[in-house]
Amino acid sequence: MTSLTGIQKDSFIDDGVLVLPKFFSEGDCDSLRKRMGQLLDDYEPKGNGTVFSTTDSTHHEDDYFLTSGDKIRFFFEDSVVDSEGASLELSLNKAGHAMHDLDPVFSSFVRQPKLAELAADIGFVDPLLLQSMYIFKPPRIGGEVVWHTDHPFLWTDPPSVKGFWVALEDATIENGCMWCLPGLHRDRPRQRLKRSKSGGLEMETLDSTPFPTENKIPLEAEKGTVVVIDGLLPHWSGPNTSSRSRHAFTLHLIERSAHYSDDNWLQRSPEMPLRGFAD
Repeated sequence: MTSLTGIQKDSFIDDGVLVLPKFFSEGDCDSLRKRMGQLLDDYEPKGNGTVFSTTDSTHHEDDYFLTSGDKIRFFFEDSVVDSEGASLELSLNKAGHAMHDLDPVFSSFVRQPKLAELAADIGFVDPLLLQSMYIFKPPRIGGEVVWHTDHPFLWTDPPSVKGFWVALEDATIENGCMWCLPGLHRDRPRQRLKRSKSGGLEMETLDSTPFPTENKIPLEAEKGTVVVIDGLLPHWSGPNTSSRSRHAFTLHLIERSAHYSDDNWLQRSPEMPLRGFAD
């Protein structure tokens, strides 16, 4: 991987999104999938497990979710059917949120020099690796991810969050690839998610104007592609109604100098501070 070209940098500034095919090798992608399989072998769900859904905010009151910022935890789809006898991989929505610091395979993956170089190319001076997620998007039940931007969930002042979304399998319209609204990262935030005094989470509406989704474009991505997403770019993915899964890995970065609010939902204990690429 070489540095981004001037055209690519300008495109990201203008559109808020950049698609980089073949950024990672198939072997890189397979190493994450293999490691996740090993983590699943060691995972023993308790009870019915915690559901993660962007169309139902029940997890906003769930301590298992609220304390996952410095752990590796697993979250189920809300439409799991015939779960008895189904494999975990075909029942889970995602794993999160600190694999990149807690697991050596994931840490080695995200701390490859070319990813640090990419962060510098899109404007980071001293990035912190805030959050990682392994997305399963299982066949037939992988849920919709509603239109949103990342900044309201990982609020910094000034806004600094960027996302690296890695296709571990081909992402197509049929199996629920992402869609986005290029250029709308220039708009002000419409929401902010923060911790409430009751201990759960509350979504504050800053602007009730809906996104102009008639202008959406698909972000189909072959295995190994990295999609770079500005924290204020609206994006969405539909349900996976196909017979193929759509595994992906995401990493969210913030600038060290930006203020990360202590009422953000994702928090770490003092014993596990955020780290950068070289920390």
